[in-house]
Amino acid sequence: MTDYHLGMTNNYVGDEAAMQLQDLLLGTGNVEDFLNRLAEFSAATLSRTVGAEIECGVTLQRRKRSMTVAGSSPRAVMLDRIEHRIGDGPCIAALRTKSVVLLADVDTDPRWPVYQRELAAQGCHSTLGVPLEIGEDASAALNFFASDTGLFTGEIIKEADGFADLAGRSLRLAVRIGTAQSRAEDLQAAMEHRTSIDLACGVVMAQNRCSQEEAMAILTKVSSNRNQKLRDVAADVLRNLTSDEVRTHFEA
Repeated sequence: MTDYHLGMTNNYVGDEAAMQLQDLLLGTGNVEDFLNRLAEFSAATLSRTVGAEIECGVTLQRRKRSMTVAGSSPRAVMLDRIEHRIGDGPCIAALRTKSVVLLADVDTDPRWPVYQRELAAQGCHSTLGVPLEIGEDASAALNFFASDTGLFTGEIIKEADGFADLAGRSLRLAVRIGTAQSRAEDLQAAMEHRTSIDLACGVVMAQNRCSQEEAMAILTKVSSNRNQKLRDVAADVLRNLTSDEVRTHFEA
């Protein structure tokens, strides 16, 4: 297993972390999978750096609404959701200020007393919120949790911030890839629906010995009368024609 370190002196953040994040991106099929693996990778990376177990949640904020979208473990997801239920805390503050926010000790910090009491009850005594830049209409953050205090030193915070810059770049690319895949799937679905409509139109032309324009008018009228989408009317026509399901095929 690769020994993950964030030390800036060995150029890990600049080289090995980038390669590891690239591998994560290439090895996942969708954005959700990438986010969960990013949380696991981030937790493992920081755990090895500080020499203690660190857990990580990933928060996404869109239109001023934040939510937990991934975690390195079920416990990390649970801890991350406490903050969103209460409505404020270091991770949300990191999103708001676009800077790293440290909660060094839940027993002594005065900023979020309700949140901190709930963390303490779960055995979590310090957290670190690190923002990720992913686009104009959305932002994200890594929320690190530790059972002990004193782990998130100034050097660790600096290194985590550098790592988050690379993670943000990978996340932006993952979102773009996911968007492109979604658009491609939408386009293929539209092509398949169009082909089904054209096939049904041909059936109506043959049955009624009419033109393509007249056949389309018939299908459109049925669609309107049934309050049914044209593609669903076309599918009904094709199902009535054969007992086998009619499929359209496109090669990549």
